[in-house]
Amino acid sequence: MQSAVSRRSIPALLVALTLAFVVGGLRPAVAQDMAFKQAVAEAAVGNEVLATFYRTRDYKPLFTGAKDKRRRSALIRALDSADAHGLPARRYDPEALKSAFASAKSPRDRGRAEVLAARMFLQYSTDIQSGAMTPRRIDSDIVRVIPRRDPLLQLQAFSKSSPSGFLKALPPKTPQYNGLLAEKMRLEKALEKGGWGPQVGGSVVKPGQSGAQVVALRNRLIAMGYMKRSASQSYDGTLQKAVQAFQIDHGLAPDGVAGEGTLKAVNVSPQVRLSQVIVAMERERWTNIPKGKRHVLVNIPEYTARIIDNGKETFSTRVVVGKNQSGQRTPEFSDTMEFMVINPTWNVPRSITIKEYLPQLQKNPNAVSHLRVVDSKGRTISRNSVNFSQYTAATFPYRLKQPPSQGNALGQVKFMFPNPYNIYLHDTPSKSLFARDRRAFSHGCVRVADPFDFAHALLARQTKDPEGLFQSRLNGGAESRLDLAEPVPVHLQYRTAFVTPKGRINYRSDIYGRDAKIWAAMKQAGVRLTAAGS
Repeated sequence: MQSAVSRRSIPALLVALTLAFVVGGLRPAVAQDMAFKQAVAEAAVGNEVLATFYRTRDYKPLFTGAKDKRRRSALIRALDSADAHGLPARRYDPEALKSAFASAKSPRDRGRAEVLAARMFLQYSTDIQSGAMTPRRIDSDIVRVIPRRDPLLQLQAFSKSSPSGFLKALPPKTPQYNGLLAEKMRLEKALEKGGWGPQVGGSVVKPGQSGAQVVALRNRLIAMGYMKRSASQSYDGTLQKAVQAFQIDHGLAPDGVAGEGTLKAVNVSPQVRLSQVIVAMERERWTNIPKGKRHVLVNIPEYTARIIDNGKETFSTRVVVGKNQSGQRTPEFSDTMEFMVINPTWNVPRSITIKEYLPQLQKNPNAVSHLRVVDSKGRTISRNSVNFSQYTAATFPYRLKQPPSQGNALGQVKFMFPNPYNIYLHDTPSKSLFARDRRAFSHGCVRVADPFDFAHALLARQTKDPEGLFQSRLNGGAESRLDLAEPVPVHLQYRTAFVTPKGRINYRSDIYGRDAKIWAAMKQAGVRLTAAGS
């Protein structure tokens, strides 16, 4: 369907041409100019942004004018580099654009090439700046707001800028993105050389062993860059150190023994690792916004929360995230932490109440005795006065809550960044789970291993005695709210490939299968794995 602007633009140009001929014919230069304008208007039909952009500049060319060579060259170079950024290069088709520029001999041909270039610029600039995919269409738990820029303003800014500088500034300028780019090139070189060699068989390889398994493990770690070339066929100290370094980079207990989990990670192909890196680059584009000079970063597959101050990690703690079950997976989004609640009451979510606790209460009214039964007016109800069996999940009229205590499901403090998903960070009495490598056990919220230290670090900017302030509230026993003088951005992200603050590339398991979905969508869009030089 033609836009209103387009419907106005084309007739206006036709009228102008007709009048010119009626008056006595157009001069050749004017006729060519009008033919170019008409071709641009026709080619922009259906695209309100392009129609408005060209109409407001009186259809002057941006790419095909005599003085636009640098702009054309810069755009072609950028489109040619799309593969390097893990983008679906066929969307932009630089070869088609080169051909359109080269074969544009008539004003009408130039007009069509002009709009083709503008379309490709808009698609490329959007994709490389804020991502080629729309995450919510891929997974409903990726609920973050994508920083899409206004395409009309993007075109206008490009028309007033240095073409090369503008295009180079579009990708994320973060150490994370640059590190992923470097890892992408390293993996592509590995593919060019044929990969990392044969996989390691068996279920465990231990220090002191020798033989074919040890050699395969040694060779694979050499190919990955974890140790220098060696002819040793025994599991010696050098190999053990290499295994430990590998385990640290893959979130495994660094015991130096190549057990089942370690061998599974060692045997992952460079192709799979490359797909993880490309997905991580796409995710970094989705978060191409200022994160905040101070911010909290939670990486779900890494089971880690960090405080970042001016680009440096100043605090880190283990976390437990949501189970890999529908309705319990921790979503991805960004928000702002405003306050913490000390000695919190746990208001049991209705989904947990009716799915987990109501069936127990129907069998035994005295079950889950640590929870109070509360009516719609907030009054605690005697369990003896309730016939739980008469209610269904839809008709149960009560709420359950747990008063402040050391055994409270939320522990003794929760960290609030109010959001529509009712997700927050909190303490927990279930400390044993933090000793596990895989920590997906919650109903969606993020449990913090070191909540008091986390609170002290957050409060350190607003008081000389953060521990004393926190402890005074804690010792009071009653629920209390403690506001942060400077609210802190919180980013819940999901990275199975990432660069650590020390610059090392790390990999984790795709615990929710989200990266697999994203990679399938990217492949469908035309993203491909390539070896260096291919």
